[in-house]
Amino acid sequence: MKLRVLLTALIAFAAAGAAHAQEAVSLRLNWYLGGLHVPFYYGVEKGYFKAEGLDLTINEGRGSANTAQLIGAGTDTFGMSDSSSIITAAAKGVPIKSVMSLLNSTGFSVVSLASTGIKTAKDLEGKSLAVSPGDPLGQLFRALAAYNKLDMDKIRFVQVDPAAKVVAVLEKRADGLLGGADDQYFLIKYKGFEPAALRYADNGANIVGMTVSANLDTIKNKPETIRKFLRASIKSWEEARKNPDAAVDAALKVKPDLNRQSTKDQMLVDFDLLDSKNSKGHIGLGAQADWEQTLDLLKKYRELETKEAWTAFHTNEFLPK
Repeated sequence: MKLRVLLTALIAFAAAGAAHAQEAVSLRLNWYLGGLHVPFYYGVEKGYFKAEGLDLTINEGRGSANTAQLIGAGTDTFGMSDSSSIITAAAKGVPIKSVMSLLNSTGFSVVSLASTGIKTAKDLEGKSLAVSPGDPLGQLFRALAAYNKLDMDKIRFVQVDPAAKVVAVLEKRADGLLGGADDQYFLIKYKGFEPAALRYADNGANIVGMTVSANLDTIKNKPETIRKFLRASIKSWEEARKNPDAAVDAALKVKPDLNRQSTKDQMLVDFDLLDSKNSKGHIGLGAQADWEQTLDLLKKYRELETKEAWTAFHTNEFLPK
């Protein structure tokens, strides 16, 4: 009798353990921890991923293109890469697809000192801009110039290393730089200067920004894992938007040397970039018009070669209904 009771208890204990077993998954960031990544850390702290049965590990990255390659190789379950890196990699045969269109407006911008007076695209004529060799910002700037009918002969480009862009502006060797509204903008601000940002997205050159991707094998074999991850991710972003200071606190526990105000400011800009005019109100939703425009601009200005439709690079099928 005692043996039967003991066996029953062991079976019940094992069943309870199985019910609460957590599936190990990982998210590879596109770069070092910054404002863009804070909501995911907040979601881990608040238990949103564990509530979905996921034990999430977050790994820092070394660039969108590198993260895309790691996801293609199966190194991590999910990865953060900008849309152009996903499309470029997939077009070359890397088994990867976006499953979450996170930032549907790009943060690409012409960043300058407010005193320079760059307020409209036309103000760029007669100015000098710091850009890095091979930088996609420089290639897509041509789309902005074409849309606004700018005379490119009246714009001078100063070639510098990526880390030297801000220095070039502060030292007045360039009037502006091609960078990010959630990146170099704040590097200038926290040097004690008033920055300005002329966003590509507001001037005819929007592309989908940051995405979350998965390997095609994961998409085929673990659809429910993706659904769970996206539910938790969306809740993390929704709650971080309601509680930005608490969200930053969660990130600081992981990386105490972060600049609190700068990290918060970056995240607030990223909240503004969640939507495009085509995707308002649904975090993670990729709008056909946005992805098709992204493909068109990449084909025209970044020499993308593909005949695939936008659905070859992004899917909305795993988002909550």
